[in-house]
Amino acid sequence: MLKIWGRLSSINVQKVVWAAGEVGKAFERIDVGGPFGGLDTPEYRAMNPNRQIPVLEDGDFHLWESNSIVRYLAARYGAADIWEADVVRRAEAERWMDWMLSELQPALAPVLWGVVRKAPGYTDPKVIAEGMKRAEALMTILEAQLADKPFLSGERFGVADITVGCGAHRWFNMPVERAERPVVRRWYEALFARPAAQAALPLPIT
Repeated sequence: MLKIWGRLSSINVQKVVWAAGEVGKAFERIDVGGPFGGLDTPEYRAMNPNRQIPVLEDGDFHLWESNSIVRYLAARYGAADIWEADVVRRAEAERWMDWMLSELQPALAPVLWGVVRKAPGYTDPKVIAEGMKRAEALMTILEAQLADKPFLSGERFGVADITVGCGAHRWFNMPVERAERPVVRRWYEALFARPAAQAALPLPIT
């Protein structure tokens, strides 16, 4: 059985839990990080010297970095479900995975930390407004990408939908005023209806 190390309130852990569910692999999830601590132990450092979550334990193999874990699960266990054998389609999917890490996640973070978690240093309205402005611009890009296709890479659900879908889950469920995005909402609602998504994406957002 797989082990997934990390608290479920982490967006990066959510990606991995969702991917494991989609490929049908049983797993045990172990709460570490945030209020649970446990990242500074010698045992955890041996699995991930960065002391971050998540970590995937698959037998004797340990893997960190959420997008890498999603790719691994898809390639090893989900070839018929969420992995793209075609190089071009796979590159397109992985582009959106990287966009999530480099663009959307950093935009959403100050909004989450300021509005939901009310963390010191993030509650300044200017900081929150800047995050909202950046996130809205990125949602415009996402709306255009999904305008003529059901999923990010085309007709087939895959790894890009898992990773970016976790960001959309936060966006639509944080207590903020946002522009209407009917195309993105349609896509998100279809994703959230999937059993593996519901197991990975808790409500409320914390």
